[in-house]
Amino acid sequence: MPGKHCCVKNCSSVSHDCRGNRRNHLLQFFRFPTWKKHEGEHVSDVTKRRRISWVAAIRRKDITFDRISESMRVCSLHFHSGKPSYEMLENHPDWKPSLRLGHSEVKQTDEVRFLRQVNRRTQHQEQPPSPAQHQEQPPSPGQHQEQPPSPAQHQEQPPSPAQHQEQPPSPGQHQEKPPSPAQYQEQPPSPGQHQEKPPSPAQECALCSSRRDVINSLLEENRKLKEELEEYQMNENFLSGDDNRVKYYTGLPTYLMFQTLLLSLMPYLPQGSLKKLSPFQLVLMTLMRLRLDLPIQHLGRLFRVHRTTASDAFRHTLSVMYSRLSPLVYWPSRESLLTSMPHQFVESFGKHVAAIVDCFEVFIEKPSNVLARAQTFSQYKHAYTMKYLIVITPQGVISFISEGWGGRASDKHITEQSGFLNKLLPGDIVLADRGFNIRESVGMMCAEVKVPTFTRGRAQLEAKEWRRLGP
Repeated sequence: MPGKHCCVKNCSSVSHDCRGNRRNHLLQFFRFPTWKKHEGEHVSDVTKRRRISWVAAIRRKDITFDRISESMRVCSLHFHSGKPSYEMLENHPDWKPSLRLGHSEVKQTDEVRFLRQVNRRTQHQEQPPSPAQHQEQPPSPGQHQEQPPSPAQHQEQPPSPAQHQEQPPSPGQHQEKPPSPAQYQEQPPSPGQHQEKPPSPAQECALCSSRRDVINSLLEENRKLKEELEEYQMNENFLSGDDNRVKYYTGLPTYLMFQTLLLSLMPYLPQGSLKKLSPFQLVLMTLMRLRLDLPIQHLGRLFRVHRTTASDAFRHTLSVMYSRLSPLVYWPSRESLLTSMPHQFVESFGKHVAAIVDCFEVFIEKPSNVLARAQTFSQYKHAYTMKYLIVITPQGVISFISEGWGGRASDKHITEQSGFLNKLLPGDIVLADRGFNIRESVGMMCAEVKVPTFTRGRAQLEAKEWRRLGP
């Protein structure tokens, strides 16, 4: 183990000998103080001055403010207490090394003088008498001017700092001349005074005041950083109170609907193997991937988990959502359709419209298997896709979703093989796009019709042409 050497001139302190054995267990070695630039203006100024003071005290040509080797150490023999003081105690004698520096250019600090300064500051910041004492013996306006305190009163009860300022001393006490305010500051309190009236815990010195200001600034900075961090964390507060954000990230219209979905899925979500993610985060991550098609690695970065953990969470949560939400997609009865049929469909097609069909495609990655690659390539999208048949009622409710097919499959083939035709009853009318050439499969005559034009203010929205499949 390499030993540590003191960098002070003419100091031969070494932590270990040539055999690696520690020489003196009481001897400690300390690094040069660092300049803390990002912890507030006051801390930056104090730490910068302290680093300059250490460099000036060591006084070596190879040690500058910007060039200090990591191996440079100062042993405990150069400090009064055997170690450096707290960095904010700038008046402390051990704020910088001052003993046995090998030169006389730096004046040796005095520890007794520092203690006297602390005692004087503590004495001047003593609290005034409590309000109860003022109420018991209120002084009259002329009391201090006409009747100065006698020596006996000084012996029975020590005067407070306010009495020293207001009442002049009696001639018997000070025969030469009355004490000035400077003399009160230079004279430390006697041991008897400290025994009779010890300072309360609320009394503070000037160092405590500066230290309190630094602590308050750090606490305020910590609070602001926590607020900024809370805003970017993917927790319960990320979506609450902002329906626009809920709709963008999840596709759900309101935050209340998201909470309803979460409560229905929470008892079935995986929690043992995915303890790093809460149920809220599991559902939010799954909906964000379905809505925005975000990569797994990016989701792991957002939720601060590994990519494998994010992938497992999405796969398990998606299976839970399928098992719990798939019963919501069901084929309605004809009576329920006739009860709530929109009047636009009644006016144009009568009361027998059962479904509106269409196919949608989802982009996927390029499959590694050659056969799967040929089955999923879509000539219309010029990419690899999966195609699904979706059926909605005239009321806008999804009533049927087929299994996934390769993008190469035609709309007619998916409609015939998905099992959708088995759900139709005689007399049902199906509205479809031009690409659905399934009149032979249905076995009925078809006629082209147009959906009526709907007017919204000045803008007119005209729907596509549909095919009427029915009797």
